[in-house]
Amino acid sequence: MSSPSIIGIDMAKRAVTLEQRVVEFIRQHRLAPGGYRLLLAVSGGADSTCLLHMLAGLKAELDVELHVAHLDHQLRGAESVADAVYVAGLASSLGIPVTVEQRDVRAYRDKHRISLEEAAREVRYLFLSEVAGYIGAGSVATGHTRDDQVETILMHLVRGTGTRGLVGLRPCNRWRLGDNQIAVVRPLLEVSRRETGEYCRQHRLAPRADSSNLSLSPLRNRIRQQLVPLLRSYNRQVADALLRLSAVAADEIAFLDEEVARLWPGVVQQRETAIILDRKGFRPLPPALQRHLLRVAIEELLGSLKDIEMRHIEEIMAVLDKPAGKQVSLPGGLVFTVEYGRYLLGKGDLCPFPPLEDDFTLSVPGETKLPGWQVSAAIIEPEQVVAEGGFVGYLDMEGVSGELAVRCGKQGDRFYPLGLGHAKKLGQFMIDAKIPRAWRRRIPVVFSAGQILWLVGYRLDDRAKVTEKTRQVLRLEFTRV
Repeated sequence: MSSPSIIGIDMAKRAVTLEQRVVEFIRQHRLAPGGYRLLLAVSGGADSTCLLHMLAGLKAELDVELHVAHLDHQLRGAESVADAVYVAGLASSLGIPVTVEQRDVRAYRDKHRISLEEAAREVRYLFLSEVAGYIGAGSVATGHTRDDQVETILMHLVRGTGTRGLVGLRPCNRWRLGDNQIAVVRPLLEVSRRETGEYCRQHRLAPRADSSNLSLSPLRNRIRQQLVPLLRSYNRQVADALLRLSAVAADEIAFLDEEVARLWPGVVQQRETAIILDRKGFRPLPPALQRHLLRVAIEELLGSLKDIEMRHIEEIMAVLDKPAGKQVSLPGGLVFTVEYGRYLLGKGDLCPFPPLEDDFTLSVPGETKLPGWQVSAAIIEPEQVVAEGGFVGYLDMEGVSGELAVRCGKQGDRFYPLGLGHAKKLGQFMIDAKIPRAWRRRIPVVFSAGQILWLVGYRLDDRAKVTEKTRQVLRLEFTRV
């Protein structure tokens, strides 16, 4: 069977009223369940004015309660004040309660050292989340349209995005900043900007025009005014092509989301400020799943992916097989750290080694509990030695003279790193091994009779190595507890 033509689809869409299309979209994506209280973010422009007027007429059919919120960003003087007056008047004429406030966006920008555009967005959504919480709204509805979707996809492409960025805006998602969060729904996402303007004309509405939309300073405005017209000169249907790409990407992301949700419990340990990835469970995954899981983990910690670009994910992918201690710095203060047997994603310099304030004698053979560690010691035959690495070390028993003990490294410590052929200061060895500074005073050192035998997790002393002449082997294993 042949698929319907685009012309046929357009004619079918015209045969259905704009209101019917919006109602169907809301129900299809469950944006406003019956008995729901919905907060409408209304700027006064054509899109949000259309949204307000249309939902006011549909609230009985949808069985929803409406409340309008408008924020004066204090960026356009008298024009901003007039916008607030217009929105308040329109909401009042429709019998819908309204909350109007002012916030100092410039002061917020200066305090947080971000762009004015980013500051305006964060301040606006903080305001919306506060109003939603105050009135008991389940979500906030915005006037984003089909054109906003196209511009968002292009913004992501220009900035450097993976498949997830191609999805663009979703009918529903969560916005989060710190402890503030809100569900954001977009009932007009399949409606064009031309249609919202036509709706306003038909209903004799007089939406406000935002003069800042004429500025070419914000990237979105440059894309809207320059890039989109240029692309249309190459392909008049470029918007349809981008939306089809977005739909395909959304299907693929939905599949990856399901796979990540299935794998998450077996691969991820979630802490308050960090996420731990099990290396054995993570490393064999296909690269597509690895990238997606990383994005989900980052979003879980930051609340959004707005500053995370494809290059950041690729930087992490490039260090997965690097030695323990390798780190990647990410936006939002996140650090990805390679450890033995796991990867650590968290804020700040997260040290995997608990502090050891004293010297501790080890039971050989036997189990010894240290602060943050359990040490297992067993005497085995040479043929039982297998390559394990990490926190497992094999020592020639003849190299152990007297009691075996563990402590952290001290200034002036020296040892003979296996394979180096000469003595070296412990501190210099750790610098050369690119071990993070914050870790160096916490890494356990196994010693006997004043001689260092093993810098745990990194290097044995050459004098304690197992050779062909070794008769008994001491197997030590350090386990985090």
